[in-house]
Amino acid sequence: MTEPRYTVNCSILLKDRPLPERFAAVHAAGLDAVELWWPFATPNPPREEIDALVAALQANQVQLTGLNFDAGDMGAGWRGLVSVPSRAADFQANLDAVTLIGELTGCRAFNALYGNRQEGVDPAAQDYLGAQHLADAARAVGRIGGTVLLEPVSGAPAYPLLTVADVLGVMDRVAAEHGVTNIGLLLDVYHLSVNGDDVPAGIETARQRIAHVQIADSPGRGAPGTGELPLGAWIDNLQAGGYPGWIGLEYVADGDPNPFAWLAKGF
Repeated sequence: MTEPRYTVNCSILLKDRPLPERFAAVHAAGLDAVELWWPFATPNPPREEIDALVAALQANQVQLTGLNFDAGDMGAGWRGLVSVPSRAADFQANLDAVTLIGELTGCRAFNALYGNRQEGVDPAAQDYLGAQHLADAARAVGRIGGTVLLEPVSGAPAYPLLTVADVLGVMDRVAAEHGVTNIGLLLDVYHLSVNGDDVPAGIETARQRIAHVQIADSPGRGAPGTGELPLGAWIDNLQAGGYPGWIGLEYVADGDPNPFAWLAKGF
């Protein structure tokens, strides 16, 4: 079995320093791939801001393997724009910017957070819009051979996708209603575990539809080995079943001078 390929989420790790320095730290740790939540203040940033991001990646010799669509102000509780009617214009404005970044960097995986339920808005209306927007996103990144990722999330009471089954249901709806299939499950084992989903059963059910994997330990969302989850066994399961992709390191290590020390000893 081949060694896992790790990519570092630089929006949650190393966040005590500017983004280019995070890329440098990843390279210094012997890793060569990163992923990001949306790193700009607006859904459609000026071209010079995009070019600066691309230049920082290149200068520090790291590959961008995953990028979130604009998800709103995450610190204020936002978890995506996909199904939020009041943010439809922002979502549409974001599509070309995301696709351009993918074209410039070679990134082909784009995470679309579904969005919280909105007070006073019919959930059925949100889901109708969500399916439309996911189809729009998939067509946009499809121009460069990209895949839209959809994930369950924990810790956000108004976020409606909590399990593998929830995500697969949305994917099936988009395929049935819009004929779009370049959408894959982002299997975040931390979120699934916190939500009480059965991770091995989810892997088995969705094995052919898993487009990306992210890990953190639980409790605490810390580095592998700081909690109780059998992360190594789950990764072995995925690889034995043919998963060829990246494993995203999306854990919290605030204040840790060496957040990648666990890599030397394994799980």
